[in-house]
Amino acid sequence: MKRKRGSIKKRGKSWLIKFDAARINGVRDTRYATVQGSYQDAQRELTRLLGEADTGRLPQATRDTVAGYLRTFLEGLRSVSPKTRERYIELAEGQIIPHLGAEKIRYLTAVQVEAWHAALIGEGLSPQTVVHAHRVLAKALKRIKNSAALDVDLPAVEAAEIEILSPEQIADVLAKLEGHTLFSIVSLDLATGLRRGELLAQQWGDIDLDKATLRVERSVEETKVGLRLKPPKTKRGRRNITPPPETVAMLRAHKVAQMETRLALGMGKPDDETLVFSDIEGELLKPHTISRAWRRVLEAKGLPRVSFHALRHTHASMLIRAGVDILTISRRLGHSKAAVTLDVYGHLIPGADEAAANAIAGMLS
Repeated sequence: MKRKRGSIKKRGKSWLIKFDAARINGVRDTRYATVQGSYQDAQRELTRLLGEADTGRLPQATRDTVAGYLRTFLEGLRSVSPKTRERYIELAEGQIIPHLGAEKIRYLTAVQVEAWHAALIGEGLSPQTVVHAHRVLAKALKRIKNSAALDVDLPAVEAAEIEILSPEQIADVLAKLEGHTLFSIVSLDLATGLRRGELLAQQWGDIDLDKATLRVERSVEETKVGLRLKPPKTKRGRRNITPPPETVAMLRAHKVAQMETRLALGMGKPDDETLVFSDIEGELLKPHTISRAWRRVLEAKGLPRVSFHALRHTHASMLIRAGVDILTISRRLGHSKAAVTLDVYGHLIPGADEAAANAIAGMLS
C-alpha cells in the first residue's frame, strides 16, 4: 500500500500541513506549513507544495542551526536599510542566538518559540522587544518555509502613550529657546511635523521662501559606518508642506545668520545644496546629537522632559485640535496611509464618541 505523503491537522485557528518533500541520502525530507482559512484551503496548499516538490521547485531545506542560518541570512539581507539591518543583527545576537542558536532551524517548533518568548520576558525584556526579535526570526523561517514554528501567539504589547506638549508648554519652549542654536530646528519641527532625519536632510533648494513651500525628498540615517542620505520609505514620504508665515520669517532670519557665519569662515554664500541645519563645517549632523542637545537644554531651562519626536506628535495634535481632517494630516506627516495616522492619533479627535452617540440617537428616534 502506497504511503500517504501528506497530512492536515487542525491547530488553533489554522491548519498544520505535514508532507514528505523527497528523500535525501535515504532520509525522508519532512516539511511543515501552516495555512489560515478553511480545510479546503489547506488541501489546495498541500497539493501545491507536493507539486513543487515533484517538479523540483520547492526550496531546498537547510540543515543549518538557527545561529548559522541567521548570521548568513542577515549578512546578505539587502531589502532593508543599513540601520534596520544593524538592528536585526543586534536582536539576533542578543536575544535569539543565545537561546535558540544551537537548534536546527528547519526543525524549530512552535513550542520552542513560545518557550523562548517566555524566557525573554523572564529576563525582564519588554513585550515590544520580544515582538521585534520574533519578527527577525520570522523573516528567516519564512525564507525556508518553516511556518509551523510561527504558529504562536505573540506577547501582548501595550500601546505607548505619545508625548504631546500643551499650548502653554509650546509657548514656554519657544520663549526659553530664543537665541539658542536649537531654536530654528525646534520651531520648524513644531510648524511642519517633520521627522528628525528629514529635518537634518533639508537643503535650501528644498525650501521656497517666497512661495512658502517646503519639499521633503530625503532623510538622514545614522549607521555604525557613518551617516547617509536615504529616500523616503514610501511615495507618501515625498511631500510638499506649507509652513505658516511666522515659520517662513524664522527661516529667512536663520538663512541670514547662517550666511554671515559662512562668510566669516570663508565658506561662501549658501546655495541650493547647502544644508539648512549643519555642523560648523556645513556637514550633516548626527540625529542622536540633536536628541542629546535637546535633552540637555530641557534640563538646563526647566522645560518638560519629552523626546525630540514629541515635537512631531505635538504638531499632529495641534492640527487635530484645529479641526484639520485626518487625510490632510496624514499627507502632511508623510504617513503611507491615513489608517496609520488614525491608529496613532485617532484617540485625540475631540467629540468623536459624542458625535457617534448623537448619530445613533437620531436614527433610533
